[in-house]
Amino acid sequence: METSAAIEIARHTLLSCGLILAVGTIAGLLAQKIRVPDVAVFLVAGIALGPQVSGLIDIQADSPLNEIVLLFGASYILFDGGASMRFGVLKQVWITIVVIATAGVLITAGIVSLAAHYILGIPLIVALLLGATLASTDPATLIPIFRQVRIRDRLAQTVMSESAFNDAVGAILTFTVLAAATGSGRFSMAHAIADLVRQSVIGIVAGAAFGYLAALLIAHERWGFLAQYAPVVTLAAVIGTYFAADGLAASGFMAVFVAGIVLGNKEAFGFRMGQDELQKLDDFVLTTCFILRLFIFMLLGVQVDFALIGQYWLTGAAIAAVLMLVARPATVFVCAPPDYRARWSFREMLFMCWTRETGIIPAALAGLLSGMNAPGAEMIESITFITILMTILIQAPTTEWLGRKLGLMQPGES
Repeated sequence: METSAAIEIARHTLLSCGLILAVGTIAGLLAQKIRVPDVAVFLVAGIALGPQVSGLIDIQADSPLNEIVLLFGASYILFDGGASMRFGVLKQVWITIVVIATAGVLITAGIVSLAAHYILGIPLIVALLLGATLASTDPATLIPIFRQVRIRDRLAQTVMSESAFNDAVGAILTFTVLAAATGSGRFSMAHAIADLVRQSVIGIVAGAAFGYLAALLIAHERWGFLAQYAPVVTLAAVIGTYFAADGLAASGFMAVFVAGIVLGNKEAFGFRMGQDELQKLDDFVLTTCFILRLFIFMLLGVQVDFALIGQYWLTGAAIAAVLMLVARPATVFVCAPPDYRARWSFREMLFMCWTRETGIIPAALAGLLSGMNAPGAEMIESITFITILMTILIQAPTTEWLGRKLGLMQPGES
């Protein structure tokens, strides 16, 4: 009986995956035709397939399939985003990235927390927990968007890098506030900063080491004996990097992003790949990332609970609006201007204000808080999903339009 039940679960999972791939492919084609980032269309398609609408797919957030897709998918998309970064650009804007990914998270969390405290009438500590959960942006959303919307390099790379680095800050802040909210610890700014520095250093070192090793094995003139297996090496590098950093209590997502940066800039280390192998790797990464973001955002749509969202839809929308229209602009205009090396223009900063999509990282934090029965967990989960829906469905489709209006597209794309 147990074997039969396991086979039935496997059949159901395989059928669901096939349906997601089929519908997702059509959704991706539609997104291309109407010229909007495909993550927004995938999210809508997932909602349509989920138990709240058609009931064709019912995959729970705590299912092994969902957790594997989120973990590996976000990691691989981050790795690919890192590979698109260039050392020359990062040297110009690293100050902005560091400030906006650290101090910027605190500013965003503070503004959202105050808004939640007054709008919802909840205790300040619970409001702080909500603010911390929503404070980080989402690399799994932003990186695919900037793969499709051809914004100027330094601007796109700044936003993508910020989103990759600020998830660690958001997570540390969330669990520091949780410790204070549950009485299991007291908030200590010194401890939080020390923990952030430790996680960052370990994540960067682990990522750099695995990225260099991958580059060595696929692109070194003498040691690159795995060049023809470069796609497989990238898969192993992503998994190895994530778990090495995670095992050392550092940010696995930060580590895979850094590994991607090192591998993507392999020429700076004297490594070169043959044109055929390089093309094969690029094609593989492009296809793999498409499949993974298809699964990530369709599954996210499948899991939208309208009953839960319905309890807080009005106040949740108000808080999401504060996040998008007040907290993010305040963060950008406080953190970016002091970077005199970057010399950001008003139009560039205005564009940064609109690119702060919320996605799987805040959703994962909200899910963890719910599983731990944190104070206000149901409310936090509900408002997080409302914010995800609003930012992805409003900001993502309008990114290219805004880029064109502000004259920030790459040459030849205007």
